[in-house]
Amino acid sequence: MAGNFNKVMLMGNLTRDIELRHLANSTNAVANIGLAVNRRFKTAEGEQREEVTFVDCEAWGKTAEIMSQYLRKGRPVFIEGRLKLDTWEKEGQKHSKLKVVVESFQFIDSKEGGGGGGGDGAPARSSTGAGAPRSAPTNYDPVPENDIPF
Repeated sequence: MAGNFNKVMLMGNLTRDIELRHLANSTNAVANIGLAVNRRFKTAEGEQREEVTFVDCEAWGKTAEIMSQYLRKGRPVFIEGRLKLDTWEKEGQKHSKLKVVVESFQFIDSKEGGGGGGGDGAPARSSTGAGAPRSAPTNYDPVPENDIPF
């Protein structure tokens, strides 16, 4: 196979409220997002176990702004993106961190107080990109399509 492929799909819960900031001398927004992804499995002895993977993500532009506006700590979300390795040097030490750059996301379901707002009973919509899958009907009032600013 020729070429390269970098695609990540994750579904988990936000570990904290999204941190939104704007770059200096720019209106470009960036959001820092913490995601916990659970995996349940059975050991060879038949014991049920669960492991949690914590993933740092970042979103840019309108995606960052929408995620920050509607998602809160504990809220489940489906993210599609790509892996990115950040490297920096601090006090002579080299550091690196692998993160996911969010290219699109989808509302999944709401926890108590997790956002959302008045609705028409329709399923939540993907926040970015045409052709993204729609989520199943939810147990919260989804954001009306007219309230999403794009």
